[in-house]
Amino acid sequence: LDVFRTEPLPAAHPFWKHPLITVTPHTSARTLREESIAQIAGKIAALQAGQPIASLAGVVDPKKGY
Repeated sequence: LDVFRTEPLPAAHPFWKHPLITVTPHTSARTLREESIAQIAGKIAALQAGQPIASLAGVVDPKKGY
């Protein structure tokens, strides 16, 4: 399953431990391996060069719930 009425699915939700259910990420497209690797490597290089995390695209903000 990848879509729920409440997202993100609460940590205590029984689906997480149900033996017949697998919870997967809600994504809209297939991940392209080479492009993804290049994006991750670019972000690592930027961080190693001293660029602040907030300036990077796609940074997860746990306070927003995603």
